[in-house]
Amino acid sequence: MSTWDVIIVGGGIIGLSLSIALRKRGAAVLVIDRGEPGREASHAAGGMLVDCPLETPAALQPLATASARMYPEFVRELELESGMKVDLRDQGTILFLSPEHSARAAELAASHPLPRALQELEPELADPQLPALYLPALYLKERSVDPRALSAAAWKAAKHCGVDFSSGDEVTAVTIVDGRATGVTTTKTTFHAAKVVNCAGAWSGQIQIQTESGSIALHALPARPVKGQMLCLLMPSRTLLQHVVRCPDVYLIPRSDGRLLVGATVEEAGFDRRTDLATIQRLHKSAIALVPKLADAKILEDWAGLRPGTPDALPILGATAIPDYYVATGHFRDGILLAPITAEVMADIITGKAPAYSLDAFAPSRFSSSSSPALW
Repeated sequence: MSTWDVIIVGGGIIGLSLSIALRKRGAAVLVIDRGEPGREASHAAGGMLVDCPLETPAALQPLATASARMYPEFVRELELESGMKVDLRDQGTILFLSPEHSARAAELAASHPLPRALQELEPELADPQLPALYLPALYLKERSVDPRALSAAAWKAAKHCGVDFSSGDEVTAVTIVDGRATGVTTTKTTFHAAKVVNCAGAWSGQIQIQTESGSIALHALPARPVKGQMLCLLMPSRTLLQHVVRCPDVYLIPRSDGRLLVGATVEEAGFDRRTDLATIQRLHKSAIALVPKLADAKILEDWAGLRPGTPDALPILGATAIPDYYVATGHFRDGILLAPITAEVMADIITGKAPAYSLDAFAPSRFSSSSSPALW
């Protein structure tokens, strides 16, 4: 009977990155995914590597900044291992402040000045209408990445370095023997491992505990799906827009091949992944208002993804109260950004090494209470 050092439940970019980090440390790893790896939230993401205190929770900022700095090397290694190209762009971001930042607008504009006039940076932006719609623009030295290319490269790199996979097999429970995690039960079979990591994203809270005496639902892990609708346009020219542009009601993410992503909504809609025509049209109109020449752009596709949210909008990272059972989920809108640092800190914890960053704010135990089982 096959057994592994670590089973990772979930083959999104978090699970894939962690599997590679653990293989580098000599662990035998199995990744189990309910579908095809990289096809859920990772596939639906925009790929902005947001490292801005205005948009990142304070507790998350150290991890966000560290992960953003890791990205060039992270991508380089994936490209070498996979033989695939990942579209990592470093042209930067133009951020238009929202009204809630009006009191700090002058200060922020001074600390993040545009390197050149807005119309020189992006000639096709709808200036002079923009100042009537938004507060002054900031320039951020952020990168962006194509999450689909990133996930495909991570999957191939993981296979190349010896990670095992079981796809199209949903994990229903973590099996517990003598109080410790010993593997998982799926809809098809049972797998055994010394340690288990729940990286199941929006589905993390649905995984149960299977003890010798029966099954206990893990209602104490409050990961939930948060829907986001987006669309993709083919720009009339590849150079129509060079920077990521973020505004209070829409963001635009150019790709090097001429595609442009327009997003995104934040909806509490359960596991409903249907798109809504009126919503997609609103996003499309907002994009055209920013860049009028996008009226000539072809709509390639639209979609909805399910981000893993938590009550406090922070990830859940670390060991649970059940020995050998770990959690790395709840990254919400920052899963792509946080993949490199999550892989490193979780690999540290799983292999018994102290992580370089404090994870106290993200501990699973913060959701335990006197009214719920102390599973976390």
